[in-house]
Amino acid sequence: MKLIKTIKIENKKIGPGNPCFIIAEAGVNHNGDITLAKKLIDAAVEAGADAIKFQIFQTNKIVTKKSKKAPYQIRMEKTSQYEMLKELELSYEDFQLLKKYCDNRRIEFIATPYDKESAFFLKDLNLYRVKIASADIINKALLKDVAQLQKQILLSVGMANLGEIEQAIDMILDYQNSDIILMHCTTSYPTPFEQVNMKFLDTLQQAFGFPVGYSDHTIGLEIPLLAVSLGAVVVEKHFTLDRKMNGPDHFASIEPPDFLKMVTSIRNLEKAFGNGTKAITEEEKKNIFFMRRSVHAGKDLIKNDIISEENIHFLRPNDGIGAWNYDAIIGKKIKNPVKKGDPIQWSDIE
Repeated sequence: MKLIKTIKIENKKIGPGNPCFIIAEAGVNHNGDITLAKKLIDAAVEAGADAIKFQIFQTNKIVTKKSKKAPYQIRMEKTSQYEMLKELELSYEDFQLLKKYCDNRRIEFIATPYDKESAFFLKDLNLYRVKIASADIINKALLKDVAQLQKQILLSVGMANLGEIEQAIDMILDYQNSDIILMHCTTSYPTPFEQVNMKFLDTLQQAFGFPVGYSDHTIGLEIPLLAVSLGAVVVEKHFTLDRKMNGPDHFASIEPPDFLKMVTSIRNLEKAFGNGTKAITEEEKKNIFFMRRSVHAGKDLIKNDIISEENIHFLRPNDGIGAWNYDAIIGKKIKNPVKKGDPIQWSDIE
């Protein structure tokens, strides 16, 4: 296959003060077909994702031939987890082509390795970051292999307690790699809303001091938006071309139109965050005249009439004495006649 010249993708900074980094999790939703994988890349680009992530593995290195499928995987026709994964496996050569294809399409390629060989394979792909799946947070050997790549690590903490998270972090730090983002995750497909526990984002950040992100398995778009509003610097969402496809993850993924809606909503949220300073916007300044009220005559007022609360009204626009200052003119005499409904000016008061 002939490829056009590849283009180096910029390493986007992740963390507070930067735009949320949005990952389209293709995972194994390519169904073992590189052509479908490229279509997923194209769709992720069009949907505005910063990156697309794939899962790289050798089936015989991660599961026995007798291993049963997890409950959410039963939708697949194959009778064992081994057979299912074998059908979803892509070769290293395939992933080399997909990395180049991502470069050409100007989208970052990220991978989750599941075995030593796959982790070392990534070293030559010049990735900026690598994901550790929640299932492997207790896989000391794989953690060592990935830590030694000296890439940013997106560490998924699904199915783990605080002690397991801490030991995984310590293992990575032992290899002089401190570039870690902790990815809150509930490893359930799909995740019921009541199991999301989004307040854990703050607990995670406070406990370990690393930036936090969120890997989503819920149906719909609400929860990724909630994560961003609560400080997630990375959001990952499973992504498919068709939720009805045969495969373990399609049904818990979203299709390109909804992914685009999610990205657009996240970018709108970011615009709305502001900087915490209360400043009157230019549009607000324009509206002050039309929206605020001032003191107007409640009836025709003639020279020497005494101003009282009974003969004034507080009306828009803000073209008279400001409503805040009304009590300063109570009991004062009118110097210049003011018709009912007209604003009262300081020059109208003796």
